[in-house]
Amino acid sequence: MHTNYYFLRQLAPALTERLRGYRVAVCFSQEKDELVVGLTNGTAEYWLKAQLGANFPALALPETFQRARANSVDLFPDLLGQQVETVVPWPQDRVLQVNFRSGARLVFKLYGPRPNAIFRAAPEGPAQLFQQKLLADADLHPQPAPTTKSDQSEKSVKSVVPAPLADLPLRYLRQHGYDDAPPETKARLVNQVLAQLEKTAHYYLIRFEDKTRLSLLPLGEILETFPGDDPITALRRFVPMALGRRALETETRQLRQLLERRATEASTAAAHARQRLHALAHEAGYRHTADLIMANLHAIPAGATEVEVVDFYTNQPKTIKLKRTEKPQLTAENLYRKGKNQQIEERRLSERIVRREAEELAAMERLEEMDMLPALAELRGLRTWRKQHGLDPKPAAAKAGAELPFKVFEDRGFTILVGRNAANNDLLTQKYAHKDDLWLHAKDVTGSHVVIRHKAGQPVPEPVVEHAAQLAGWYSRRQHDTLCPVTVTPKKYVRKPKGALPGQVVVERERVVLVKPGNPFDGPDSL
Repeated sequence: MHTNYYFLRQLAPALTERLRGYRVAVCFSQEKDELVVGLTNGTAEYWLKAQLGANFPALALPETFQRARANSVDLFPDLLGQQVETVVPWPQDRVLQVNFRSGARLVFKLYGPRPNAIFRAAPEGPAQLFQQKLLADADLHPQPAPTTKSDQSEKSVKSVVPAPLADLPLRYLRQHGYDDAPPETKARLVNQVLAQLEKTAHYYLIRFEDKTRLSLLPLGEILETFPGDDPITALRRFVPMALGRRALETETRQLRQLLERRATEASTAAAHARQRLHALAHEAGYRHTADLIMANLHAIPAGATEVEVVDFYTNQPKTIKLKRTEKPQLTAENLYRKGKNQQIEERRLSERIVRREAEELAAMERLEEMDMLPALAELRGLRTWRKQHGLDPKPAAAKAGAELPFKVFEDRGFTILVGRNAANNDLLTQKYAHKDDLWLHAKDVTGSHVVIRHKAGQPVPEPVVEHAAQLAGWYSRRQHDTLCPVTVTPKKYVRKPKGALPGQVVVERERVVLVKPGNPFDGPDSL
């Protein structure tokens, strides 16, 4: 009710008493949908801060205000020097008007979906609009107060209370038995409410239907109470509290979504890893097939493309495919090598399952803490807790992708850039990569350059390196290999020789990690 007529008609005379004789010293905006007016009488200052966004229109009265040195723009130059005469509300409307002795006037239109500020240097002069897209506001004028009949016993309370005020008064009446009362009692209840609205004994900051509101009626959870002759103090306390509550609600919702998403992603990745591990455990391994080839070398004719043998593990016939141009011994050697890689993959899968299950559990525990910790009911406490647990919002990968000519991925707050072709690889490595960024490339084959952006004072976690290595493997000629060796080195050890072809570089120092190429469209932990 901080913008309704009944509150504004009580706020207006209080502002008139405070501001009469004050002159406008500054008028500017430094945030979207914000208009700040600073006034002075030569010895004291007074501030009006109009919040003119559609979500929460309000007139705030900060005791002090510090103007930013940058991103600030002066507005309504003809308003400077104007001396306040009166502050008045428009009849039955959510509009407050400041009248100046010269005849100029500044109107604060506090309609929920389309608030605005309108300045006229003369009564019939052209209108200057804060929200310039609302052109119809140039013709906005106060309307005559509507007349209402005295007998309201058979009418809904909405026909008694002006439409903008029907929300809280109607709920207040219903809590006091309005719906089931006889007509004469309804009329009495309505008159009592109107009398309270006309001359309130107190202003209430309330929590009602999960919203912080300023009310002229005691309703919901009463947070604070102010005397009815001091609307300015009530408004000064309400606006920052309401804005803080809105920020708390928004950030709490975003944090819950982040934790739920992390829990879901970790659960899905762990499930995929378990499926892959189960498949590896129940399929005939490479070493098994190599053993069968070596045991049956004498029965394999030269140039054979397949051979049928008896599996001495299962005592069942088994067909093994061979390459016509490759000796069986070499085929077995390659299979033994793949078997060794398969063991590495199984170990990595087991480690991944443990890690991802721990991440899921941690996310679920954080969600439970959000419901239990009293400190998280305040915005400062929520932000401190979020920072302690490393849950600060990450920059959107889509935004980074719009600014950079590379494929862009995010993992644990680190940005991973992937070149698109040979020329783009050169651009990434030679122009965009910093000397302390990590540089990755699939070893001994053509593929994309991959860069993990350096963050001062934060070493790159191994899971991020592994994710980037999976991307390097995927965007290379080894995309479909079981395992791919990937070079990892700080970019300062990568140089491009004179005359080298696009994308060609020399690495002076490296370490090699072995990963399974990861399809980025299946998530960072796809297997």
